Amino acid sequence: MTDRKEAIAYCLTLKGAYEDYPFHDPNWCVIRHKSNHKVFAWIFNRNGHVWINVKCDPQWRDLWRETFPSVVPAYHLNKKHWNSIILDGTVPKKEIERMIMESYDLTE
Repeated sequence: MTDRKEAIAYCLTLKGAYEDYPFHDPNWCVIRHKSNHKVFAWIFNRNGHVWINVKCDPQWRDLWRETFPSVVPAYHLNKKHWNSIILDGTVPKKEIERMIMESYDLTE
């Protein structure tokens, strides 16, 4: 997964998810739960790549960062609970989906 549209489309397959642009900036898309309006994915372009910020359990946070160089402390969010996934083609699609699902579950 390297494409913004693909990332948004995957997030929208999750039950009760909707797309929002709260900053009136088309670069910043957030995906929220309809039930509580909490954000589980922040999708934006930075440094020539699409990035996705996802919430993570602190127990897993460092494992993701150590396993994939393109998973880094979250840009603009609490680095204890959020990671950024840089969609540069180095993180397998299944692992990206797994991290998005974890974020979805943690914010539900």
